[in-house]
Amino acid sequence: MTVEYHIANPDLAHGGRLRIEWAEQEMPVLRQIRERFEKEKPLSGIRVSACLHVTTETANLMHTLQMGGADVVLCASNPLSTQDDVAAALVNYYEIPVFAVRGEDNVTYFDHINKALDHAPHVSMDDGADLVSEIHKNRRDLLEHILGGTEETTTGVIRLRAMAKDGQLAFPVISVNDSQTKHLFDNRYGTGQSTIDGVIRATNVLLAGKTIVVAGYGWCSRGIANRAAGHGAHVVVTEVDPVKALEAVMDGYRVMPMTEAAKIGDFFITATGDINVLDTRHMEVMKSGAMLANSGHFNVEINLDGLRDMAVSDPSRVNANVEAYQLKDGRVIYVLGEGRLINLAAANGHPASVMDMSFANQALGAEYIVKNHDEMDNTVHVIPAEVDNEIARLKLEAMGVQVDVLTEEQVAYLNQWQEGT
Repeated sequence: MTVEYHIANPDLAHGGRLRIEWAEQEMPVLRQIRERFEKEKPLSGIRVSACLHVTTETANLMHTLQMGGADVVLCASNPLSTQDDVAAALVNYYEIPVFAVRGEDNVTYFDHINKALDHAPHVSMDDGADLVSEIHKNRRDLLEHILGGTEETTTGVIRLRAMAKDGQLAFPVISVNDSQTKHLFDNRYGTGQSTIDGVIRATNVLLAGKTIVVAGYGWCSRGIANRAAGHGAHVVVTEVDPVKALEAVMDGYRVMPMTEAAKIGDFFITATGDINVLDTRHMEVMKSGAMLANSGHFNVEINLDGLRDMAVSDPSRVNANVEAYQLKDGRVIYVLGEGRLINLAAANGHPASVMDMSFANQALGAEYIVKNHDEMDNTVHVIPAEVDNEIARLKLEAMGVQVDVLTEEQVAYLNQWQEGT
């Protein structure tokens, strides 16, 4: 089989395969789904175009879809998230077309997206909704083939719900991100650990005693704040949602507007899905040496253009993932990982054990679309609760954890209204 692809270095394939197999050991739920898929072939004849972070965990998802009978093509969902050895292994050992090169520019990035769309997919699989956006803007000829799509992340779901609200979404999309076995674990524990891992790898700075400002208090930011506090940092949270702000206070964090937090922070980490969360008005009052990192999907949360305008020259690269901006008043502000996802720009992303559940949702979401697309409206859907619960059950089983089962008497009691105090 001849596989069309664009990757950095095919010679990296062997090392990539070893890392894919290493990650697979921590993905027992996806492994069980793969075994069933291989027998039942629920995706037979289905073309899948996936725009995801090209990591070891994603490789195991692609292999699972392939075993289910799908014809799969993969491109990167972020210019700095590709692991080149994994891309090479997918092409060489799994014969999956991959269009992804770590560090690719925006022109190449969108060229790769269109290469994946040339596959004329029946199912789109997104992390950030770039595939869906490109289809609706420039590739509407593909709509006749598409049964539906899945979306991995908060940022993408925000975009898709905006499309649906405007009546522009032309096919149903399942929000994997809204599954409890995704956002309660991947977003909180995965993002929390991997973000702090990325910050530490990029800087090698001791976090204990530092003031870390976390923008937002959604599930991702909760995890980041928790892990930062675990390292001995003083955590400040900024929020626009009063309920989430109250929750952060009750969880023991200081809460204040970013204009105030900007004056005292040593590190700033954004994870909101919005634009210019760290803006020039904040940078104007930051202390010299402040370090800015982003853990949201797109690199728009830090106003990098505004920071460049404030600087006396182009940023200087301190090390692989730290750029220094020398400001006109003598201060220096550091940006980590070019403002892109710090957990993938400077580290290896989420641990495989949490991606096991997230990608189980992706695989089962694709299967659900194939079986049920005729009954699905062109809006954003959530995977049924029974699927979510089954993923949790399989994960517990793999971990050797048992739970209670309701007795018949307890089930009857919960389904009646006559008995009370």
